Amino acid sequence: MSKQTDEELQNEPLLNEEEGIEIHTDEAEAEAEAVENEFDLLNEELIALKDKYARVHADFDNIKKRLEREKYTAVEYSNEKFAKDMIPVLDALDGAMKSIEGEGDKAELFDKLKEGIELTHKSFLTQLEKHGVTQVSHDEPFDPNIHNAIQAMDSEEVESGEIVQTFQTGYKYKNRPLREAMVVVAN
Repeated sequence: MSKQTDEELQNEPLLNEEEGIEIHTDEAEAEAEAVENEFDLLNEELIALKDKYARVHADFDNIKKRLEREKYTAVEYSNEKFAKDMIPVLDALDGAMKSIEGEGDKAELFDKLKEGIELTHKSFLTQLEKHGVTQVSHDEPFDPNIHNAIQAMDSEEVESGEIVQTFQTGYKYKNRPLREAMVVVAN
């Protein structure tokens, strides 16, 4: 075996045993450089994707926190519209109380007060209905879900199981009972 110079070795073809192709070292260096360039590009792409992932994850966390704050704010101020709608009812009550302070005929003052209370009651019921709160009707048939039978009595005017008298009005919020009506039921 003779000793070859580096230059001679570089130009000597290499044999790729798998493919049976001769590869020159210049080609091997070019291929290695191409692989290294591709590796660098893939590495840069990986870094860019990691950065993009981190930004998207941070955005998601920020949106999650913002939605949580908005939810708590919505719950905290959920009754604001209801409260605003009750203010005119309070104004009507204030007006009724001021009407009592006036001088004049007691019967006339009583009539004004009664009218003021009736108007206030009507206004209050209107505002409640606006927000889904309704009275349990006195004409409804007995329903144990919305009526509480506190007494049973004999009655010739109504059939057995029907409501004879209402002691306390019941209220519903949409379809859910807020307070059952206390009623007397016929035997």
